[in-house]
Amino acid sequence: MDSGRGTIAEAVAARWGDHRPGLWCGERVYTQHEVAAGAAARAALFTDLLPPDAVPHIGVLLDNTPEFPLWLGAAALAGAAVAGVNPTRRGAELARDIRHIECPVLVTERARLPLLAGLELPGVRLLVTDGPEYGALLAPYLGAFPDPSRAAPADRMLLYFTSGSTGAPKAALCSQGRLAAAGRSLVQQFRVGADDVHYICMPMFHGNAVIADWAPALMAGAGVALRRRFSASGFLADVRRYRATYFTYVGRAVQYILATEARSDDRDNPLRLGFGTEAGAVDAAAFEERFGVRLVEGYGSSEGGAAIQWSPGTPAGAVGRAAAGLVVLDQETGEECPVAVFDSGGRLLNGDEAIGELVNRAPNPFEGYWRNPAAEAERRRGGWYWTGDLFYRDGDGYLYFAGRTDDRIRVDGENLAAAMIENIVARYGGADAVAVYGVPDPVTGDQVMATIAGRFEPLDFAEFLLAQPDLGTKMAPRFVRVVERMPVTATNKIQRAALRREGVRCADPVWWRPPGEQTYRRLTPEDAEGPLVSTRGPSSVRRQGLEPRTR
Repeated sequence: MDSGRGTIAEAVAARWGDHRPGLWCGERVYTQHEVAAGAAARAALFTDLLPPDAVPHIGVLLDNTPEFPLWLGAAALAGAAVAGVNPTRRGAELARDIRHIECPVLVTERARLPLLAGLELPGVRLLVTDGPEYGALLAPYLGAFPDPSRAAPADRMLLYFTSGSTGAPKAALCSQGRLAAAGRSLVQQFRVGADDVHYICMPMFHGNAVIADWAPALMAGAGVALRRRFSASGFLADVRRYRATYFTYVGRAVQYILATEARSDDRDNPLRLGFGTEAGAVDAAAFEERFGVRLVEGYGSSEGGAAIQWSPGTPAGAVGRAAAGLVVLDQETGEECPVAVFDSGGRLLNGDEAIGELVNRAPNPFEGYWRNPAAEAERRRGGWYWTGDLFYRDGDGYLYFAGRTDDRIRVDGENLAAAMIENIVARYGGADAVAVYGVPDPVTGDQVMATIAGRFEPLDFAEFLLAQPDLGTKMAPRFVRVVERMPVTATNKIQRAALRREGVRCADPVWWRPPGEQTYRRLTPEDAEGPLVSTRGPSSVRRQGLEPRTR
């Protein structure tokens, strides 16, 4: 690795003449040289297709096929930017995303054409990578050399959409210099070498796969193995097939892998590291026990304005130590929150005071949003970067993730973090996946609701909760929705906003613990409309926590 490279384009060009295997997808194998040559050809094609005065943006609506990294390399060489388009979006929302990124060219495949049928996309030219015209379009450019001189570190490289749960998704910006620096940082942190193989099973339209998986592989000259779409059942077979040593994950991907049938030879694999977010301490420990692979939970805001690195000695449950400038602030007063206080069982005793929003008061690499000054100003309030994520810190400066700011649950005047309750409920033996969120209380504030995918036994679950030393009396779920499979996004993140909207009035079975009762029973339609549950009328019932059952 040449740590002096300042652009992605330079890293792409450096692979010219390298005839080692560099990209695998199914049965197809490309050498590193072929990847560089393919990127150069596509860069030349795009340059000729770009209309005068058009914004140099390339929309990409693809699964994880070889064309995706080839067009990433092409964009870098052309001084352009790739905007990954989420294929789970539909109709007007999908059209809005494509129009917002102002791409004169949209690269897609035949399987995705039905999504585009009937959409108003003026000025957008489609390139269908498995269509009959694509090869003919590329043919004149196949001898192109990857010249990195057109690119500068400040050039836009990525526009990647962040969550749209509170409005239309925002397109965060990432320059070539920042992406190259992120890749180099992960190379150094995880000692990635040219002999490593990075397994990319997370969707490449999402920043995780590109920033945390593809970029470090490119900077190190490592190989890349693609999975068209994530498959828990195909995970281990792919890892063995491609001799993969590194992978990234987001959302509930690790839970799905753990839910596959265990085998005696699960530890017989070449992986040495998994890096990602939201696996949770319980699943990370189970993954290492089963597969012999350490998972490193990291934190980085999608927009790049704050990051926390894990280091040896980080306590269980913590993400890492706060770097200079990172503070936890009270959202109302703007004052720094006090340090967390724990009891002997590890339960957070002062969550209402200790939990606040993580803010970066130091200079940071946040580069803004495309055409969204209001959202950008909200992130940069007072000249600082506000992450929108809840944390608390211990006396040694270690930070603990407590969820999104909109995941805070207020019960009996006390603020609870959904992520903390979720981590506790995830220990329940019947749960394959867990989501915790607030639903309206009939008087004021919220009640805690959990959705569990997997087996649920009401008496067993109540006994389980009583045995958890770090479960506060107000944390116990009042309602439990039981589903066969957790609803997730294309990046395996739980659709909490949809679960929250549906609340107790859903098609799935819901169990509840009425005030004063110690165990759970099935919620009936009459219960759902009654004064203890319904928000449509007043109730004088005092909300209670789960109390130990008399034996």
